[in-house]
Amino acid sequence: MTTQRNFDVVLFGATGFTGKLVAEYLARKVGHRLPWAIAGRSKAKLEAVRDDLAKIDPLLKDLPIRLADSHDEGALAELVPQTKVVCTTVGPFAKHGRALVRACAQHGTSYCDITGEVHFVRASIDENHGRAQETKARIVHCCGYDSIPFDLGVHLLWHQAKKRGDKGLAWAKGYAGRTKGGFSGGTLASMIELIATATKDKDVRKVLTNPHALDPTPPPRNEIDPFERDQRGVRFDNDLDRWTAPFLMAGCNTRVVRRSNALVHYGDHFKYNESMSLPKGPKGLVAASAVTAGIASFAAVAAFSPTRKLLAKAVTAPGDGPSKEARDAGYFETHVVAEGEGGERLRGLVAGDSDPGYGETAKMLAESALCLAQDAAQLDERYGVLTPASAMGMHLVERLRDAGMTFIAND
Repeated sequence: MTTQRNFDVVLFGATGFTGKLVAEYLARKVGHRLPWAIAGRSKAKLEAVRDDLAKIDPLLKDLPIRLADSHDEGALAELVPQTKVVCTTVGPFAKHGRALVRACAQHGTSYCDITGEVHFVRASIDENHGRAQETKARIVHCCGYDSIPFDLGVHLLWHQAKKRGDKGLAWAKGYAGRTKGGFSGGTLASMIELIATATKDKDVRKVLTNPHALDPTPPPRNEIDPFERDQRGVRFDNDLDRWTAPFLMAGCNTRVVRRSNALVHYGDHFKYNESMSLPKGPKGLVAASAVTAGIASFAAVAAFSPTRKLLAKAVTAPGDGPSKEARDAGYFETHVVAEGEGGERLRGLVAGDSDPGYGETAKMLAESALCLAQDAAQLDERYGVLTPASAMGMHLVERLRDAGMTFIAND
């Protein structure tokens, strides 16, 4: 679809906590040198964000502002054709994101977000994949700590296996390692909303509990390999030689990696699972048990209506989040172990040096938007509802390396 695009990127939701961080990142990275704009519902709030950005780059005092509500399809239809890429932080996405994705697919505009809501991504695939292929839009969900480190970590090892002459990967495992970071009210609100929806809606539960929910055609649950079933308890992993526990974000990340495999083809019988890595000794066992119990308790409280309301009141309000000092003190490590189809093992590390959910997520989302906008001609000719790895692959890996993230693959 050919349309005159005034902007490379429009940042939608620039007045929210994470949206402001993405705006600040873009101000520092490209400043006034790239045609971009900020968008949202409130002109006054957007102007306040622009004033702050002008402190980073004075020429951003004239940064364009566009007004649109996430549910106003007319306003979105006017906004979306003006840009090559829409980059959005407006969640919960199942509640506030469907009209924007639909508009992008309709108008051939690429899109990226930071959702971790599997049922929203499944609905987006069903509604938009075919149309986005026709208009050559790349719709890329989950471009933050959900799920880039794991998705690109596996992709990196597949790339390494191919470089050494292996046909592909037989399996891969992702592990959340050393991590320090906080949660914003918006993230916690999204988690609570997701559990509440799943409690009431059996179709949503069916999607969330299917390990291949985001595959083009999800297989029946009775055909799922035990290797790929979601981890529920404490395990000792011999491949890592450490205790492991369920990882809160694995329910999204694993589905994203498996969709990447379905679109890219990592191996003839590729399998993937994911967990949290903890030390190998008694302390690790205790920690793994505590993590498992904590996740189960959170889910139980959020699933029961009276306690869910108390939990919602107790968390910070959407729009709040960790301070700059806390974000700067954060970090994360993601480890990936894989086996090539020839039987050789590979190990990978993806790491960031700030709060994963905010400092690093802002970086990942902003670089995803820039990659979709500026590297479009170099990307594989693959369109539709994609994943970070299947849409951008090593192009995004290199961008994130240049931005300070660690991506290491070792045989």
